[in-house]
Parts: sequence; structure tokens; C-alpha cells
Amino acid sequence: MTKPEVPLRADARRNRDQILVAAREIFAERGAEVPMEEIARRASVGVGTLYRRFVDREALIRAVFRDTFQAVADETRAALAQERTAWDALMRIMRQSAWLHVSVQAKSSRVTAVVRDDEETSRMRDEVLDMLDEVVRRAQDEGSLRGDVGVGDLAMLFVSVVHQVQSVTEDAAGLVPARVLAIMMDGLRAPAPGELPGRPLTRGDLEFP
Repeated sequence: MTKPEVPLRADARRNRDQILVAAREIFAERGAEVPMEEIARRASVGVGTLYRRFVDREALIRAVFRDTFQAVADETRAALAQERTAWDALMRIMRQSAWLHVSVQAKSSRVTAVVRDDEETSRMRDEVLDMLDEVVRRAQDEGSLRGDVGVGDLAMLFVSVVHQVQSVTEDAAGLVPARVLAIMMDGLRAPAPGELPGRPLTRGDLEFP
């Protein structure tokens, strides 16, 4: 079990935030095995500062996923509270799904082990998945989302968006996420034009960290 974090001074908090932003970007771009020196350089801090904040790579991985899950949880709560319909909330959440981007790109046996062994990260991940389940249920109850999909289906569709961005030219990369998401969401709308094979994919089918 990891120790709870203690409050930081303003400058220490600023350094920590810069490191987390840099690590999240690099993890999403290249995976979680990037040299710590590169993360420090991206964050504009010294390597010593990085290691004062995070004693090793595993501590940094835990912090990145905790921070990301917290941001997604906050955004999901806001979407549920502020959007007029569950469909609008779902659209907003899918556009902001940074946690999936990081999870897909950073996925490795090491990352999976670190995240799954951290009780706080697991709790936060489960909280996010609980809220996503609620969004899916509300959207299906209001008749806007087809009834034969689950949270696992949405996650896999987002994964396809991430990989498509990697498979196109630099000029097209900026267009792909919005276009593929729009096409994807049109396919999720009710009434469904046809039946999907098999069963809806659930959170239990996911192997994200």
C-alpha cells in the first residue's frame, strides 16, 4: 500500500504538476519506458527535482494514472450535472477521454502491474467506470444510445481512434479524432440500423491498467 501524499509548497506543487503533464504526454506518445531524463527535460526541471518528487518510475506511473483518473472523474461528474441529455454527456466525455489515450499508449506488463497493485488508482479507475456505466444506462434509458452496446464497446472504439491517428500523415492527424468520433457516435445512436454480433462488451472485458 502506498503512503498518502503530503501537502506541497507552491513551487514544489508547480514542479510536480509540470512533471505530471510532461510524463502524461510522453507516456501517450511513446509509452512508459522513456528515460526519466527525457521526462525531466520536457518538464523543464532537473533530474534531481524529478526524483525528489517521484522516487522511481513506478511512483511516477502511479501519479500519472491517479492524476488522469481524477481529471476524468471530475469531467464525467461535470458532464452528468451540466449537459441537457445523457447523449450530450456521453459525447462530451468521449471527446475528453485522455485516460484511454494514456492507457492505450502506456500499456505494458509493468504499467499494468503498477496500476493494478495500487489501491488508490484501482479505486479511482473503478469510480470512473461506475460513472461511465451510469452514462451508458441513462443514454439507453432515454433512447438515444443503442441498447446492444456497453462501456467496453465504447472503450474499444476509442482505442481505434488512437491507433488511426498513428496511421495517417501529419497533416491528416489533426482531422482524424473528430471525424472518426463523429462517425463512431453516429453508429451508436438509437434506433440501431442492424444487430451487432455477439454480446455487449462490459468493463469486465477491458484490460486497461
